[in-house]
Amino acid sequence: MADEREGQRLDNFLLGQLKGAPKSLVYRLLRTGQVRVNGKRAKPDSRLAAGDEVRIPPVRLGEVEAPAAPAQGLLERIAQAIIHEDRDFLVLDKPAGIAAHGGSGVAHGAIELLRALRPGDSLELVHRLDRDTSGVLVLARRRSALTGLQALIRDNRTTKQYLTLLMGHLRRATLRVNAPLRKSILQGGERMVRVNESEGKPSLTHFRVIDVYDPVSLVEATLETGRTHQIRVHAVHIGHPIAGDEKYGDKALNREMREFGLNRLFLHAARFEFELNGKGYSFSAPLAPDLAAVLDVLPGQRITRRSAR
Repeated sequence: MADEREGQRLDNFLLGQLKGAPKSLVYRLLRTGQVRVNGKRAKPDSRLAAGDEVRIPPVRLGEVEAPAAPAQGLLERIAQAIIHEDRDFLVLDKPAGIAAHGGSGVAHGAIELLRALRPGDSLELVHRLDRDTSGVLVLARRRSALTGLQALIRDNRTTKQYLTLLMGHLRRATLRVNAPLRKSILQGGERMVRVNESEGKPSLTHFRVIDVYDPVSLVEATLETGRTHQIRVHAVHIGHPIAGDEKYGDKALNREMREFGLNRLFLHAARFEFELNGKGYSFSAPLAPDLAAVLDVLPGQRITRRSAR
C-alpha cells in the first residue's frame, strides 16, 4: 500500500479501489473475511499503515449500474451550506436529511455532492454526522490535513459540541456521563449501540442545561470521545432520550413534539475546535432554523442560562 494511504480506514480504501461497487458488497466482503490485510481478517474501521498488503478478492463490477447524476437542486443546496474553505479544509453546515456519504439506499451524500460540485478537488470526510443531524461537518482537501485531524480525533484532542433537546428536566445543571458503548450490527444491517460495561469502548459525554421548557430541556453536549450514536445512547442511559429520536427515543415524547413542529432528531453539531500544526481552528453553525422554530413555540417556563443561537 502506498504511503499516502497511511491512516485511512480499510472500508474507505476498498470503496476507493472498487469504484462503483455497492457499499453492501464491500461490507459483505469484509464481514465474510474475503479481504485480508497482511494475511489476516480485518474490521472495516481498521487503519492502514504504509507497507500493508491488502488482498481484495475478484469482484465483478460490470453489471453495477452507475448512480444517476445528483439533481441540480441538491448541488445548489450543498454549495450554499459551505461555511469555510482553505487549502486544508472545507466545512459544511450540513442540512438535516443529507447523509454524510452515500450507501444504504442513499445515492448521494454530502461527500458525493461536493465531489460532483468540485470535480477538481481531492475531498475526504474527516468525520461523520448522522443523516438527521445538522451542523458542522469537516472535510479535508489534503491528505496531510485528513490524517492530522483524524489523529487528533482518535486522541480526543478536539472539542465537539452539540445542541440537543432532551426529554424532561435533568437533576443537575451539568452532568458527566461515563458509560462504555458497544456497537453491534443487526441481521438487517442496522447499527445499534448499547451501554456495555464489560465489552464497550470508553465513552464520555458532558451535558449542560441551557434552557428549561415544560416537557423538555435544551442541552449542550460536549464529547470527549466520538463513538457512534454516543450522545443519543448516553441520553437514554441517563433517562432523558433526545426528542425526535426514532431509533432510541421515547415514542410518546416524539408524538408530542411533532405537535410543535419537530419532525426529525433534535441534534445539531454546533461547534468543532482543534489545533493542528500550531494553527487553531474553530468552526461553528447556528442552530438550524427548523429546530429554532420548535423552541419558539414550546410551552412552559423557560430559564435561559446561555443563548444557544
